Amino acid sequence: MVSEDQLESPGNQDWIEALPKKIPGATFAPAFLALGITFLLFGIVSSRVFSGAGLVLMVWSIGKWISELLRGDESEGSEA
Repeated sequence: MVSEDQLESPGNQDWIEALPKKIPGATFAPAFLALGITFLLFGIVSSRVFSGAGLVLMVWSIGKWISELLRGDESEGSEA
């Protein structure tokens, strides 16, 4: 059995706070990206319309995701 003395490590007082201090907000862009990939692959076996819609959805979701991440970086700089 482990004693309480063994559970407390002497080095844990020197720990620092993990980065980043602010976690980016939730976004639906990854889900739309997955849906776009699904449409694109489904369109390969069924119709070019699905492939086109999947490609458009992929491009839009990647752009949205990147813009949200960049906008989050800008807002962090103004708070400090």
